[in-house]
Amino acid sequence: MDTQRQTAQRRIVMARDNPYSAHIVLSFFNGDLEARADFMPPVGAGEPLTLGVIHDFLTKTGVVHGLVHDDAIQKAATQSALEKQTVTDVLIAQGDPPVHEVPPYFELNPRLSGEKRKPAPITRGNRVDHRAHSPFIIVKKNQILARLHPRVAGGNGTTVCGQSIPYKTVPQPGVTAGENTKTDENAILAEINGQFVYEKGAVHVRETLVIKSGVGYATGNILFPGDVVIEGPVSDGFTIHAGGSLTVKQSLDATEVFARGNLRVSGGIIGKNQALVKIRGDITGKFIENCRVACRKTVRIEREIINSTVYAMEYIDLGDKGAIISGDLTAINGIRAGKIGKRAGRSTKLHCGIDFTLQQEQEKANTHFQFLTDRLEKIQSIMAAAKIDHERWLRLDELRRRIEEERARLGEKLSDLLNRANANQDATVEVRGEIAPGTLIEICHKALFVAEPLRNTRIRLDPFYGKLITEPLK
Repeated sequence: MDTQRQTAQRRIVMARDNPYSAHIVLSFFNGDLEARADFMPPVGAGEPLTLGVIHDFLTKTGVVHGLVHDDAIQKAATQSALEKQTVTDVLIAQGDPPVHEVPPYFELNPRLSGEKRKPAPITRGNRVDHRAHSPFIIVKKNQILARLHPRVAGGNGTTVCGQSIPYKTVPQPGVTAGENTKTDENAILAEINGQFVYEKGAVHVRETLVIKSGVGYATGNILFPGDVVIEGPVSDGFTIHAGGSLTVKQSLDATEVFARGNLRVSGGIIGKNQALVKIRGDITGKFIENCRVACRKTVRIEREIINSTVYAMEYIDLGDKGAIISGDLTAINGIRAGKIGKRAGRSTKLHCGIDFTLQQEQEKANTHFQFLTDRLEKIQSIMAAAKIDHERWLRLDELRRRIEEERARLGEKLSDLLNRANANQDATVEVRGEIAPGTLIEICHKALFVAEPLRNTRIRLDPFYGKLITEPLK
């Protein structure tokens, strides 16, 4: 018998009239679910085993269920008799184990388990981009988190002696519905877009992604549909896209940052090369340096804005102490600071009262208008040439007509954009400290070049005279 096999629970030795005759030692295993036999050969003039003798023995011992085919039994008896050797561990009968009942339970979607989520390498050129890998599992609203595993009906088993073995009910741990999930008759579903978390047997969807370690190669780029809170620093070269607000509790080395809500940075926003920050809500932080920033509401900075391009649909506010050292800043409703410009350094340009989104659209339209004008002039010069056949002249004339119509429509659009771009004639620039010489201030396309230092000043547009005026702050 296989040495790995469990010890027999009981054994029965076949009794023969002649002790030298062949006989069987029958062993029972696994709660009488299995009967196996050792075939002992005859000695001297002892008689061999026959199927009839074997069946009589099995009947007397009560083995009546799950008997193997007679051929296997006969083969073992014949082999033992011919070879004069014991043939061991011959399966005689196999009972039916009970089928345990399993109540219905929710089983985790295997696509959401860590073992099933090994992403294929993402390459840029011939190199693997490790910033594109993320340890976070993001799920969408109504995505299946766990499926209902239906009930498995139980059934009694039968021993080799024909006795019934009652089945048991075996509950499975399964998973339960947690935060921001819902349950229908077949599955647990995500109730919102968010981060999938499996915790203590429950599935959750978190609407806020909290990153305690900061953003780097351990986290990869961040793409999340809700609010994002980053408790560590954000390393250069990683992009962040938040469907809600973004909170960074240290410094933000910006490469590409987008948020549909507010951006709150405990430290500063630092950019390199073509760093871009686009926020639909407000921005608050200590400083902005070497960045391009576009904000749909108000930018509030404690200390300074240095060498940056900043757009705000409402205000740019540095309070009474913050400084704008250099850069190009645009805010529809106004700009407030403690100090603007630097006497020996790069120039500072401030634009107020202008809707920068319409201004950008106007610049694109101007570029296209100039392209149409150049093309029209080229067509007209070809048409004026002496050597041109009539058919080609007609084709060029039709093209000229279409370009003139398009240019006329574009001219009307430019006029409308120009009128709408001046969004707030009441916008002001207020500075408690000094405005350094060399600073250019523009309100609704009316400009003031600061040649001499100005202090404690408000600059606003006088619509009657169509020019900018300065007046002391109270």
